[in-house]
Amino acid sequence: MSPAPLPTPAVVPRPESLTVRPGHFALTPETGVRAPAEAADAAGLARELLGVSGSGDQLRLRLVDEPALGAEGYRLKVTEDGVEAHAAAPAGLRWAVQTLRQLAAGEGRLPCVEVLDRPRFGWRGSLLDVARWCHPLPFLYRYVDLLALHKLNTLHLHLTDDQGWRFEVRKYPLLTEVGGFRAGSSLGHADQGRTDDVPHGGFYTQEELRDLVRYAGRRGVRVMPEIDAPGHMQAAVASYPWLGNRPDRRLPVRRAWGVSRHVLNVSDAAVDFVCDVLDELTDVFPFEYVHIGGDEVPTDEWEASADARRRIAAEGLGGAGELVGWWASRLAGHLAARGRRAAVWDELLERGVPAGAAVFAWQGLPRVDAGLRAGHDVVAAPYEHLYLDWAEGEGPEEPLAILSSLPLERVYAYRPPETVLGVQGHLWSEYLPTPELVEWRAFPRLAAVAEVGWSGAERDHPDFRRRLSAHLPLLDRLGVHYRPPDPPTA
Repeated sequence: MSPAPLPTPAVVPRPESLTVRPGHFALTPETGVRAPAEAADAAGLARELLGVSGSGDQLRLRLVDEPALGAEGYRLKVTEDGVEAHAAAPAGLRWAVQTLRQLAAGEGRLPCVEVLDRPRFGWRGSLLDVARWCHPLPFLYRYVDLLALHKLNTLHLHLTDDQGWRFEVRKYPLLTEVGGFRAGSSLGHADQGRTDDVPHGGFYTQEELRDLVRYAGRRGVRVMPEIDAPGHMQAAVASYPWLGNRPDRRLPVRRAWGVSRHVLNVSDAAVDFVCDVLDELTDVFPFEYVHIGGDEVPTDEWEASADARRRIAAEGLGGAGELVGWWASRLAGHLAARGRRAAVWDELLERGVPAGAAVFAWQGLPRVDAGLRAGHDVVAAPYEHLYLDWAEGEGPEEPLAILSSLPLERVYAYRPPETVLGVQGHLWSEYLPTPELVEWRAFPRLAAVAEVGWSGAERDHPDFRRRLSAHLPLLDRLGVHYRPPDPPTA
């Protein structure tokens, strides 16, 4: 009678290959980590996450000349005598450590396995909106840790909007002194048109964000900031009225959710203002990409503005709508002079994507294809699969959400084209005022996003649900306030 097959450990996202052998390796505080100087961050991460601090070399991290592993791939071998992880770059070793963290499952025992693992896409991210609600800084650190646990390598921080400005700009202190605070917020669903009188505000200093970026970098997570322009700028116009199309009018920081019709004017001074902001932003965030927005820009004020009409004529534009592309081109050019690339929302596909910019396609599956057909780099974030602020179900127990429903199965089922840069799950925070609600909406669906971005194109939903069930106890130990998954649909 042949022996029963060994149980396959639960790793999320699914590795390229995982072979189980008999036996275990016991992790103890005396377990030592050995790594080259170039992998010091990965070694430190292993000591921190696995709770080891010995002087031996039972856990060996090695950089090897294996181009086939790519920038983030790794090979991992666990025997009863120790652990070896090989990667072509330090990033791969960091992901090997995260796999060991999952394999240990909080029990200090690693099953003997051999793993070969490489990501499908180079961009695997999550947007977190901190403009609508200024989430506490410690939560941003925690969120970075949760992204890294699932091998998600990009945090997209949406820092400014009509309802709040969260990035300290030293040249323009009123952006946070005034724009960082509002007198109330939407009460109930935005469609009801009600607001309360409960003040809300806050911002992050540049030093706080630099520390966050360094912390994230040690875990293999890049941080892309977003300053949305020329729309979604009422908080800035409330701070400096000369940025608006009616400088004589004093606007408040917007209370209600939705899109403000108050946008930046088209003066050189307004462009210079945003460029000054970008200069300070790029000093804090070293990532190659800076998101400059360009979405949901009402043109009413421009159509009524003599200055805007003169700008349209001077630039040879076809109308007020093309001013969005003009804005994007000016800002992207400024970033290019600083060695950075712009990222924009997919509204720019009709209004002029700047040269070299990446398009974040959010308005549905056809927009992903449209961006690719136009020859752009595309990050896929179609709302019908990856807008995690949508309710997961439709039951009365669901917290208030902008829309419903986006079940776990639909997130997992997404099959992005092979030619995109990658995928990104979005958490807009209008209806996520607390970290607990962010986690409730994010997990476990963000684990499905991670698998869409990391693992191969094949989908095995029953296997994912099996591994997810075994993964949830780790989230329990970490105190993650996740939404219990619904039973699989037939």
